[in-house]
Amino acid sequence: MKIRSLILVLMMALLVMVMPAAAQDEEATDVVVWVAFTDGRLDWARERAAEFNELYPEYNVIVEGYGSYNEAFDATLLAAEQSNPPAITHFFEAATQEARDAVTASGDPLFKSVEAAIDGRTEINGVPVVLGDVVSAAANYYTTDGEFTSMPWNTSSAIMFTNADLLAAAGIEEIPATWQEIEAACEIIMAMDDAPESCATWPNHSWFFEQSMGQQGADLANNGNGRESRATEVYINSDAAVAYMNWWKGMYDNGYYVYTGVVRDWTGTYNAFIAQQVAFLIYSSSDTTLITNDSDAAGFSAVASFMPYNGDVEYVGNLIGGATLWLNTCLDESTGTGALMFLALFVNPENAASLHQFAGYIPVTTTAVGLLQEEGWYDENPNSLVASAQLAAAQETTATAGALVGNFVAIRDVITDAVEEILLNDVDVVEALTDANEEANTLLSDYNELYSE
Repeated sequence: MKIRSLILVLMMALLVMVMPAAAQDEEATDVVVWVAFTDGRLDWARERAAEFNELYPEYNVIVEGYGSYNEAFDATLLAAEQSNPPAITHFFEAATQEARDAVTASGDPLFKSVEAAIDGRTEINGVPVVLGDVVSAAANYYTTDGEFTSMPWNTSSAIMFTNADLLAAAGIEEIPATWQEIEAACEIIMAMDDAPESCATWPNHSWFFEQSMGQQGADLANNGNGRESRATEVYINSDAAVAYMNWWKGMYDNGYYVYTGVVRDWTGTYNAFIAQQVAFLIYSSSDTTLITNDSDAAGFSAVASFMPYNGDVEYVGNLIGGATLWLNTCLDESTGTGALMFLALFVNPENAASLHQFAGYIPVTTTAVGLLQEEGWYDENPNSLVASAQLAAAQETTATAGALVGNFVAIRDVITDAVEEILLNDVDVVEALTDANEEANTLLSDYNELYSE
């Protein structure tokens, strides 16, 4: 993996927020964990670390926060070159191939699969192993070459939020489920005397493009979406991709979709929905709790539902988003054991349920889902069950497992740029996607020349 900028990494490292170590045994083994958050999710992680340290004083888990996934990963690569990497690194799902290709200074793989490290054990020093309890959508994504590679943590899916009050005012009784139903609903909503500024919005982020591919059962890359062997080609201009972009462009041209003009604009689209400028928001389920609470405070009811799909083809299913925790290969026995123990505790059913309630990420274990059901959480918070239900409803295919592609971050940027060309400059959909496909495949080819065997 090429380090983007040594200077940048060093500068960001100065900004890292370091958790004060709890009082531990004098000879406690440090277990350093780098996560890509500096907000309340970092605080949540540190609370779990403090609980772990209290239970197991022979270890001292230290959680450090970075401003983004790439910053945490680049810092890990630099630390690995200096033979001082963290025990655990937090990295997002789309960069799974890059994590698999990362190496140490000696050229060995930087990360070890958690399944190999657990080695068939059901507990690690008394801490129950939860790998077999991970929900299938996350397990399928992070299983490569027959092994569970990393420990899913913050896991999400793309779902839709609807302003139920606006729908009721328009006389629409059912929340639309398909692209075609969204268009029909928008026609009615925008014809109202007191219509909102527009009808729907979502960020221009490649993740939604990828979700639409999975919904239609289409792989984003060859070789089984990169799961049968290394991906060598992407299909950004496939029939499924063209269908999605034609619908998106039609929504935009009809004045039903509002584009903020900023790529990956999570904040702008979120604010438009909360301000009731649109009736529909397609967004990450990770903010389900926040959206539900903020809409209540704004005086309207937000109802979550599955992400709309193409009603002209069979619905196959959606895939996950979010991130996972990678275990470093170069750990001594004591540190490696402590890291495995912490990973098992960190995503145990109680903690998986807690993170879900705190932020909105799906509970990553089936037992956690059961705990929440028993507590009546979903009865009181029905929006919170939607993402889990959507992922559970997906067929198990390479399309819904998600693509493993090298240089995925750069390829995602190519897709978002193509969307801008289509929406803002009225470039033909097929032309824009064909050009993007050529550029993306060049990026993938260049990457594979460096990392393929």
